[in-house]
Formats: sequence, structure tokens, C-alpha cells
Amino acid sequence: MTDATASGTMQDAAVGPTAGRERKASLDTLRGAAVLGILLMNIVGMAMGMAYDNPTIYGGAEGANLAAWVINSLFFDGTMRGLFSLMFGASVILITSRAEARGGGIEVADIYFRRNLWLLVFGLVHAWLLLWPGDILYNYAICGMFLFAFRNLRPRTLIILGLLVSASLLPKDAYEYLGTMQVWEEAQVAQEAQAQLGEDEELSEEHQAALDAWDEIEKSVRPSEEDIQEEIDGTRGDYFTIIATSADIVIWFQSTGFYLWNFFDSMSMMFIGMALLKLGVLTGERSTRFYLGMIVIGYGIGILVNSYEARLLLGSDFGIFESIQANFTFDLGRITTTLGHVGFWMLLCKRGWLKFLTDRLAAVGRMALTNYIMQSVIGAIIFTGIGFGLYGSLERFELYYVVAGIWLFQLIVSPVWMKHFRFGPLEWLWRSLTYNQKQPMRRQPTETGTSMS
Repeated sequence: MTDATASGTMQDAAVGPTAGRERKASLDTLRGAAVLGILLMNIVGMAMGMAYDNPTIYGGAEGANLAAWVINSLFFDGTMRGLFSLMFGASVILITSRAEARGGGIEVADIYFRRNLWLLVFGLVHAWLLLWPGDILYNYAICGMFLFAFRNLRPRTLIILGLLVSASLLPKDAYEYLGTMQVWEEAQVAQEAQAQLGEDEELSEEHQAALDAWDEIEKSVRPSEEDIQEEIDGTRGDYFTIIATSADIVIWFQSTGFYLWNFFDSMSMMFIGMALLKLGVLTGERSTRFYLGMIVIGYGIGILVNSYEARLLLGSDFGIFESIQANFTFDLGRITTTLGHVGFWMLLCKRGWLKFLTDRLAAVGRMALTNYIMQSVIGAIIFTGIGFGLYGSLERFELYYVVAGIWLFQLIVSPVWMKHFRFGPLEWLWRSLTYNQKQPMRRQPTETGTSMS
């Protein structure tokens, strides 16, 4: 072997994919829980987009339907996305630290950024061609390219950064609240002026603009029957009609929505995830007492805050101002409840409880990209016009029969697949594209599955 060949082999080993023996099952279990859990919220977007936040729009707001909304609001709204973001942040440390420890030089950055650029492509395909406008891969790819510069910071600094980024959303919420209040006040003045008009008098352009602006805000919270039916008909249409119907949502999520909100929402949790990995929280290295504390404090604060927001919304019949007010405390409830979830799953992994479940979740987590996109494809087949066209047809609580079916399928199939293959199908494609080399797919007879920790 020549020196050049030896050097190339060492470099490939330094920046190559994570070997099975290097994996931590606790991380895979958390990732699997996040992938399955995020479907609890995504299924609503897949089946009744306009009613995602407000069950009174359609899909049912009483009985089992209301219970489904309340349970999601208390435990899952934002927290599954938060858990997913934590794990993505942790993966930044895993990928770069292992490669750097094995002697990877500038190739580490090359591989890392190529990996995120391909993830961005996956996100574009997922949102536009696979018909899921709520895609998060595009967001994560861009955030991931920012995170590289922060990978060597101390855990304490990363946590502070995460909290500061999260807190930066408060001024935006306050600005939205004050702006909405101003529009409402101007509309009230315009309505008074309109009431005093004579038969031959017309409302001034300024007053008419105020009424139109308030009408647009009301429509965004309570869409008209015509707008609802238009969305339902469009989503039940043919493939290109569906793309046209969701285009505005996709464009907003990947532009204005991303830079105003999603970037900060994701980055805050990613910073915290990076810190928690460095502190050994996500790898089962902390004590049982520590994880119990995460559960008690995380759920104690989070569910209390989430209950306040739910009561605020229900008590006002999902009023415009109350919906904005609920955003002021949203991140406090989201972060603490997410940490409660982390404590719960880590305690199960550490104590070896429900091992039959955590092992299967680890398999789901090892092929998280495949399972995440598979959920969208199944949802498109069930709800859009390319399949059964059930968009807008089911009640809210009925959606969770679909969720249970998808969960069961992925919990059964993922372990079987990972027993025979090193990667999920899309993970294999992602790695092959990232390393510019076809990756070995099948396991050798001597290889074992996910290592437990």
C-alpha cells in the first residue's frame, strides 16, 4: 500500500459514516420517539390544515374531538418538534466530534456541509413533490449549516444561547400583538364612521383600508366556509392541483415563516440538544435521580403553562388576541415539557424498562429520515386526491386511528429492516450522496444490530 493510499484510507475512516458499534441506543430511542410523536401533530395538518390550531373551524370541537385537541396541547404541541430539534443538534456534535477525533481535517467540514445541502434537497422534494408543506428538513438543513460554528462551545454557553434565541421570539410576539391591536382600533373607528354615513356618502379610503386589514386578520383565524371548501377541494384534486393549493403555504414556510419564526424555534432547541449531549444527558450517563428530576420539573412546569394556554384559548373561543397571548408563554411550556419527555425516555433506557418498546423505537430512530418521509407519503395517499381523498372528511379523534396504524407498521417493519440492513433506504441514499460513494447496505453475518446503552 502506498503512502497516498494509506492516507486516503485513514481519511475515509475518519470522516466515514457512524459504525453500528459507535451508536448509542438511547439516542436512537429518543429519535424514534420523536419521529413517531411528531405524527401526532402532523396528522392534523395532513387531514385538516386550516383547523390545525383551532378545532372549532371543522373536524369537531366537542367530546372526543376536544379531548384530542387538549391532550395534544398539553403534551405534544411543539414538544415533538422540540425533541426532534434536540436530536438534530446532538447529531451535529456526534458527526463532527467523531470525525475530528479520528483525524479528519478540512474534510470534516466538507462532509458536514455536503450532508446538510443534500438534506435541503430532500426537504424541497418532500415539501413540493411529496406533498407535505409542513416539512422540517429544509429548515434543519439551513440551521445545521449555522450550527457548525458553535460545535466546540461549552455546554453552559450552548444552553444560554438556546434560551436567548428562544427569548428573542418574545419581542416578535409583542410586536404582532400591538400591531393587531392597532388594526383593531382603527377598524373600530372605521365602523363608527361607517355607521354615521348618509345614503349618498362613501367611506374614506383610509377607513376602508382599516376594515379590509381587520377582515384579513379575522380570515386568517376564522376562514370563511368558501375558503375552507376551496382548500378541501384543492387537496382532493389531482397531483398538480394539490401542488398549486399548497404552494403559498410551502413558500411561506421556506421564506418569511422560516426567517421570522422557524429558524429561532429550531435553533433554540438545537443549541440545547448540543449541550445535553455534551453533558451526557442524552446518552444515559446521568443518574436515575437526575432523570426523575427532569420528569417532575419538566412536566410540572410545562403542563401547568400549557394548561394556562389551553384555558385561555378555550375560554375565548380561540379569540384573535388570546391566540397571540398564548404565544408569549408557548416556548416556556414547550421547552420544559420537551425536557420532561427526554427524562421519561432516558429513564426507561437507563433502567431497562419496556425494553421490547425501546428496542423497537431505536430501530425506528435509526431510519428516522425514511420513517418521517414515509409518514408523509402514507398521509398523502390517505388524505389527498392522489389516493383516497379523505382530506376534511374525518373527525379529529378519528385521525389517531390512522396514527396508531402507522405507528404499528413502523414499529414492526423497522426492526426487521435493520436486522438485515445497515441503513434505512433514504439514510443509505443520503450517506451515499454525502460521501460521493455507494455505501454498503446489507449487514454481514458477523454484524450485530444497534448496541444498547
